[in-house]
Amino acid sequence: MKPTSKYTRIRQLLSEWKQPSYRYKQMTEAIFKHKVGEYERMSMLPRSLREELIRALGPQVCSVRPVAELASSQVCKVLFAVAGDERVEAVRLHYERGWKSYCISTQCGCGFGCKFCATGTIGLKRNLTADEITDQLLYFHLNGHSLDSVSFMGMGEALANPNLFEALHILTDPDLFGLGHRRLTISTIGLLPGIEKLTREYPQINLTFSLHSPFDDQRSELMPINNRFPIRDVLDALDRHIRQTGRKVYIAYILLRGVNDSMEHAGAVAEWLRGRGDWEHLYHVTLIPYNSTDVTPDSYEASDASRIEGFVRVLKSRGIRFTIRTQFGSDINAACGQLYRTE
Repeated sequence: MKPTSKYTRIRQLLSEWKQPSYRYKQMTEAIFKHKVGEYERMSMLPRSLREELIRALGPQVCSVRPVAELASSQVCKVLFAVAGDERVEAVRLHYERGWKSYCISTQCGCGFGCKFCATGTIGLKRNLTADEITDQLLYFHLNGHSLDSVSFMGMGEALANPNLFEALHILTDPDLFGLGHRRLTISTIGLLPGIEKLTREYPQINLTFSLHSPFDDQRSELMPINNRFPIRDVLDALDRHIRQTGRKVYIAYILLRGVNDSMEHAGAVAEWLRGRGDWEHLYHVTLIPYNSTDVTPDSYEASDASRIEGFVRVLKSRGIRFTIRTQFGSDINAACGQLYRTE
């Protein structure tokens, strides 16, 4: 049976206890406006009700518990304990202009085995619940941080977790987190059913497709999911997404020295993205420097400047829009592909 979110459970309990309808609003305002993280501290509620809530839900509103924290310039990585004695990591990035962005996890580990990703070496332990997903952000909120933008690029494949869509509902609910859809980004390795559902249900949420090689045989070697959902099929689904939503789609591409960073690779990326139709200008390539870890193969290294320049030169010559992602947090294993639930 699908687990019920704490917010639905609170509604149910208040109804069962014959509480006035305004009690739920009092509680959500306490959490999201006044940053109250313990039921005991919700002083606007009768003591007897607070005691009942603690008996039913425990003392803390937040279901994830921070057990370790690492910080470097502009980045904070938090290791959370979740039920079942598992661990997940989330990252807060603070940009110089004041904007705070978050990279959160949707699974304990990941079962898709992308060769260059530390999380994939763990295997899939389990899906996070909607509360465990959103409580990573609730932790930061309760500690006084603004939630300016959120990406589902932490541990796990977001679209493989059926609880993701309940988490999106919670994050966009105006009575709860109240986040605008365009402040959320879902990253996927190309799960077609999830892409199609996102197009139907949350068309304004940003979508990123992790490509990492334009050649099916090589991509299947790097990312086994390509055997099930090959590049052509995913791009056809992304075309439909763009035509229906009018929204930009990002193509994530990690540059691995001597593996996928040749000018031939760049030309093949451009070949996929040109000639798709009137909407092709809405494809945007994000080039990502590779971040090594202790658990990923030593054969993978970051591309050097000259190879990146050659790759970029080809994209420019073919009229492909692109950016090179600014890297934060690699010194504390908090950058792309490095999350590994370190104790």
